[in-house]
Amino acid sequence: MRQIKLIAQSKLVLLLVLPFAGASLVLQIREWTVNFWPAAVLSLTLSLLLGLLALKLGAVTAGGAWAGAAITACMIFSTETFTPAGSFPYAPWHTALVPLLTLFVLTHIATRFGGRRKEALGTAERHEGRNAAQVAANLGIAAMAFSEPIQSWLTGFQCFSRLTPTLLLAIGLAALAEAAADTFSSEIGQVLDRQPRMITTLRRVEPGSDGAVSLIGSLAGAAAAVAVAFIGTLALGGGRWMLIIGSAGGVLGLFADSLLGATLERRGWLNNDAVNFLSSACAAVFALGLLALLPHP
Repeated sequence: MRQIKLIAQSKLVLLLVLPFAGASLVLQIREWTVNFWPAAVLSLTLSLLLGLLALKLGAVTAGGAWAGAAITACMIFSTETFTPAGSFPYAPWHTALVPLLTLFVLTHIATRFGGRRKEALGTAERHEGRNAAQVAANLGIAAMAFSEPIQSWLTGFQCFSRLTPTLLLAIGLAALAEAAADTFSSEIGQVLDRQPRMITTLRRVEPGSDGAVSLIGSLAGAAAAVAVAFIGTLALGGGRWMLIIGSAGGVLGLFADSLLGATLERRGWLNNDAVNFLSSACAAVFALGLLALLPHP
């Protein structure tokens, strides 16, 4: 019965992410086709190419590739609205595609790092790659945070209405930074640090245990979060506050992931997909809180 509930959590993540991304994508394709159809064609092409590349490298399953392509296209269309003034009318290098590519490269390197050590520990990622639920769990919150409906809804609050539309994109950037930090921390930490500790008790545990943290892994995760936030800030035309908030949200979300793993996941109440989804949600919430505290845009 517990196993059925855990599987249902992955299905729930899919139900929360894919219908939202699909509906948003249909509306965006329609809008861009009417206003500038080459942008719609190129965005979809780039998204499909990224999905096919991930499938070819064994990073995702076929379902994961389709889900990733749809979410990627959704994020490209959403952030293309905020292309810096004076740039080319359609500039994919000024969209969320760039930090997403950074996330993909970092996670691919991390999962391949120390393969023999991970196989000996029994923690190596399965060879067929991540499925659709895993992709949605890692990218779903970012896609929602970047979307125009969520961005417009946030500007209705007084504490966010004074912020520029570009700065509000830091919320989605924080979610992407957390996804990179989570994978980089766990994959690097279990190879380089053989004596991690449980985040809640600080007792030594086996590498790869849910909720285990290490100094090396935490530093690696923080570096990955900053890298995604930095490149994303450059691509989206943000300033130092976007970099700071994106990085801080990603790092805080990383530790939220460890806490969820040490408590709810270890007890069998949440599966890994649910933990990843909630952790990226925590990163977005942390970013929202930091944005609300900003004295100036």
